[in-house]
Amino acid sequence: MAAIRKRGQRYQVQVRRHGSPNLSKTFQKRADAEAWGRAMEVQHDRAGVICDSRILERTTLRDLVVRYRDEISAKKKCAAVERTLLTAFLRQSLCERSISTLQPSDFAAYRNERLKTVSPSGFNREMSPLQHMFEIARVEWGIPIVENPVKLLRKPQNNAARSRRLLPGEYEKLIEFSKARSVSYLEPAIILAVETAMRRGELLRMRSEHLDEDSSMLLVPITKNGKPRRIPLTNIAQEALARLPKTEDGQPLLAVSESAFKSSWRRLIAAGEFADLHFHDLRHEAISRMFERGMTMPEIAAISGHADFRMLARYAHAAV
Repeated sequence: MAAIRKRGQRYQVQVRRHGSPNLSKTFQKRADAEAWGRAMEVQHDRAGVICDSRILERTTLRDLVVRYRDEISAKKKCAAVERTLLTAFLRQSLCERSISTLQPSDFAAYRNERLKTVSPSGFNREMSPLQHMFEIARVEWGIPIVENPVKLLRKPQNNAARSRRLLPGEYEKLIEFSKARSVSYLEPAIILAVETAMRRGELLRMRSEHLDEDSSMLLVPITKNGKPRRIPLTNIAQEALARLPKTEDGQPLLAVSESAFKSSWRRLIAAGEFADLHFHDLRHEAISRMFERGMTMPEIAAISGHADFRMLARYAHAAV
């Protein structure tokens, strides 16, 4: 059984098992010391060996974040986004702490401070890869973490889902202002977003080999839910695609990086003084228009890629 003794204002717990290294750790509260001692003993009972806590003492949070960013995030579809989030998180002083000293309360303090500058949804997006990181560290990297501190953290409620639709005349204004820009990709991207409900990333990954002109269908091989889908193209969408410069197989139809596209969109919105309009709102507009045309939910889901019909319900309400 774990032995606990009080040293000054702190409690030291020691766990000794034959054939395993002696473990000890100090806590502010006796209850925390007892919980840690029990957890170490449970690990021994389940695995036949007590994990060496010295691994936790010499491993910093920075070590985990960098490894996760370079080995795990790099292989995801959202690699660029996660790399930005994790690299920014590395600037926090919390990253210099050893894993052995981290508690959920440390992340709670970070949450409270961070929510002063970001939205609840933004904070939850930042925490998602960190929570997964601790699980990977526990299960695959052999780091003896007893509990995932981010998983235990109370998360703020996400922001209400956006319901922004284009106001009368805004679509025409978007097209007008996009034509006046020096870049050629904004106008077709706007048209295709409203005609197909494709996401920005899906539009930027379009290739000529994805287009079947005979059946007027466009293949979207890489999607958010991981399931490829085929989108029927309206006459307006076909005309927009036909005006694009010809490209070789394997080359994007819209020759622009995601970061450059975002910058161009922001400048367009500022120039036209569009109030609170995100590019993703065009997807909302497209799906709402499909409901207004009388399309069924399964038909719309096949085009939009929604796996859960409940996610489409808010579009149906917006179209009323």
